Amino acid sequence: MMRSYTSIFIFFAVFLAILGLTVFTVYETDRAIVARLGDLKRNASGQVIVLNPGIHWKLPLVDTLHVFDSRLNMTEVPSERIVTKEKEVLLVDLFVQWRIHDYALFYNTTYGVAEGVGGRDRAQQLLRQNVKGVLHAEFGQRTLYNVVSGERRELMEELRKRANDNVLGYGMEIVDVRINRVEYPPEVNDKVFARMSSERKRVAVGYRASGESKAAIIRADADRTAKVMVAEAKKESERLRGEGDGIAGQIYADSFSRYPEFYKFYRSLEAYIKVFQDKQDVMVLKPDSDFFKYFRNSEIKE
Repeated sequence: MMRSYTSIFIFFAVFLAILGLTVFTVYETDRAIVARLGDLKRNASGQVIVLNPGIHWKLPLVDTLHVFDSRLNMTEVPSERIVTKEKEVLLVDLFVQWRIHDYALFYNTTYGVAEGVGGRDRAQQLLRQNVKGVLHAEFGQRTLYNVVSGERRELMEELRKRANDNVLGYGMEIVDVRINRVEYPPEVNDKVFARMSSERKRVAVGYRASGESKAAIIRADADRTAKVMVAEAKKESERLRGEGDGIAGQIYADSFSRYPEFYKFYRSLEAYIKVFQDKQDVMVLKPDSDFFKYFRNSEIKE
């Protein structure tokens, strides 16, 4: 009886072991292909069978399962020295987003290489090589301004298209290429800063000279306008003064013709005012001089 139980236990253990080697699960984020004795399994039409998510089976010790990630992958490209059209040396960091496009082709080109690097590592190595080559070619046709801001979007799209064309033969598809950083190498930073400072100073001197020139023009125009305004004001004042003197003369004439004695008296008062403006003023005249006529006689005859 004990032997029968042992036999049943051994049978189930062997059955479970064979079942574990035969049945496998492909998860939702993966795709799989099976290689039978090194050759990929194909359907009746000769196409490689790609296993979708679900439960599948294979022959133990005969079939080899290869599982691939079907999601979007990201590969970083380390800093690369790039020379622009202006012979400027830049350090460029970027990353690539990609996915597997043809699983059979991806397997044939990235697995079983002589160097012993296969699968995802080999794919990333191929991506970096191709993206770097395209990066050098595209940057070499553009200036620093185009790289940094002028044609940034167009550059990214051109990088993606050209790099994607290069890796389609490996069963991969590049979805996006993005530049993380563009900067000068450390050994040229000081030179670049000095050159930028010199350029800014030159521009500042130009602006200052232009401002001084414009200020001189504005100042000269203001002075000319002021002189014209002063001249016109003097002209107008002389005209008004002339008109006033004419009116005053007419009044004096009318006064003299109507009241000659009053006119003489008024003019004498004006003379007294002008002569005796200061208490220290001294005049030596005869008392009976005509100048003191109205001091001697205060009556005014009509």
